[in-house]
Amino acid sequence: MIYLMTIVGVLAIVIILFITLHPAFGGSDSKQERERYHNFGHYNGRFANQSPTDMKMGVSTILSLMKDSLTGKKDRSPTNSIPISIDWDKINSTEDSLTWFGHSTMLLTLDKMKILIDPMFGPSPSPVSFVGSKRYSEDLLYVLEKLPQIDLVLITHDHYDHLDYPSIIRLKNKVNHFIVPLGVAAHLKRWGINGNRITECNWWDEVKWESLTVASVPSQHFSGRGLFNRNSTLWNGWVILGGKQRIYTSGDGGYGPHFKRIGEKYGPFDLTLMEGGQYDQRWSAIHMQPEESVQAHLDVKGKDMMLIHWGAFTLAYHTWTDPIDRAIRAAEEKEVTLIAPNLGETVVLNGSFLRPGYWWKELNTNKAPEIESSTPL
Repeated sequence: MIYLMTIVGVLAIVIILFITLHPAFGGSDSKQERERYHNFGHYNGRFANQSPTDMKMGVSTILSLMKDSLTGKKDRSPTNSIPISIDWDKINSTEDSLTWFGHSTMLLTLDKMKILIDPMFGPSPSPVSFVGSKRYSEDLLYVLEKLPQIDLVLITHDHYDHLDYPSIIRLKNKVNHFIVPLGVAAHLKRWGINGNRITECNWWDEVKWESLTVASVPSQHFSGRGLFNRNSTLWNGWVILGGKQRIYTSGDGGYGPHFKRIGEKYGPFDLTLMEGGQYDQRWSAIHMQPEESVQAHLDVKGKDMMLIHWGAFTLAYHTWTDPIDRAIRAAEEKEVTLIAPNLGETVVLNGSFLRPGYWWKELNTNKAPEIESSTPL
């Protein structure tokens, strides 16, 4: 018994040391910063959502998760690797555009500026690459070497599938400025980014950056990169207002009344980027079902919509194409224009989008995938 307890104790020390010393787990705010957060109504030692969010995991829930992890549903990942085709001339162009790299990672060109959102180009959303779900496509870290100079990086929260340590390390010398939720700057500073290149935002804060207005808006989610720092940093969505385009990205989160408040304050939007993947009834309060994503788009007064948080990693138990298939059906019922570009495709933001080409259906066959062309709406 003493021998077993010694082994358990040693393992616990090793795990704690690993989490403490490995840079991928990020940094921590100072006591002075944490004291400042007490001025905010949604902070009481930890950040909290505006609406009650049940995040408790009872024994029955844990057992059901264990069962699903062993059995689950088939087709949770594509049969074939998703091909990536990037038009670098379009990416380097100054024309207003959007390029999607899967999940929630996007490059926007607005007012001749480059804005990178939730840069996750690594192979796995975990602190170490050999653990966790693997990217459906090839490793995309090489893309970072080819990207043009980035004016702004926007982070919605500090989870590994949105704030990726290997990506930030490769990006940090080609980014002019980072705008992040409260507390997230501590991670970036640990990774070698000077504080004068970082702006932290509370909900409803606005940042003026040349011709752009960037506003931090609420989402209904949670945060944390380690065992002991849950909800120590804030989570949000972003409103990006340019000369010709009004863009909203929801970040991660469940459906709630905050969407209507965002629409009342900043809508209408030309394009919304709505989270709608990795959902489950067991965590319905912090991730939207696709039908809720479409309703949230309407709540914020969006014109056109793109579904995000899918197409890169398996983080839930639905099939990998379920999010986009359900979103398309819901969008048709609600008469919402929904776009679904290929991974790596650059979409020009001129108000004239293409109908989804259903490229993902090709990847569930046993034949070599082909990129299906889109048709005009």
